[in-house]
Amino acid sequence: MEELFRCPWCGSDPLYVHYHDEEWGKPVHDDQKHFECLTLESAQAGLSWITILRKRENYRSAYANFDVNEVARFSEEYIERLMTDSGIVRNRRKIEASINNAKQFMKIQEEFGSFDSYIWSFVDNETIINAWERLEEVPASTELSERLSKDLKRRGFKFLGPTTVYAHLQATGLVNDHLTSCAFR
Repeated sequence: MEELFRCPWCGSDPLYVHYHDEEWGKPVHDDQKHFECLTLESAQAGLSWITILRKRENYRSAYANFDVNEVARFSEEYIERLMTDSGIVRNRRKIEASINNAKQFMKIQEEFGSFDSYIWSFVDNETIINAWERLEEVPASTELSERLSKDLKRRGFKFLGPTTVYAHLQATGLVNDHLTSCAFR
């Protein structure tokens, strides 16, 4: 049986391969999924993505399955409980940012009807399909991610700089950065 070529960043870890093959780069139009991705990507800052993937199920449990309304209501007592949960990244600033971001996310939903409408408007509702041949060509951030990050910061979001925002654009299919040789492109 012939082996499929994948983007080399996913390596051979089955969790990473599944994420690459089944999720990464597929267009997302579900607000709960957008919130999950934003929360996990901001938690990832300074860590490897595989670390976050390994903790994702724990995050789903600790973060009320990424119900933005529930997360927005997390109390100081709940933050203290999260700080003892080894199944997530125990960084107080990141935890507090995720709760803050839930509140800002809901404001965007109110203003635009959905977070999905808001974020897809940055790409005119069409996936940007890049044609990178080598992993080294794929940027860590772009003018688009800088513009979106700046707008999110202006709206009160935290821990969502241009690199984290670009990871979100890639993960949720607003940008397709699968290499041209990738079978999952």
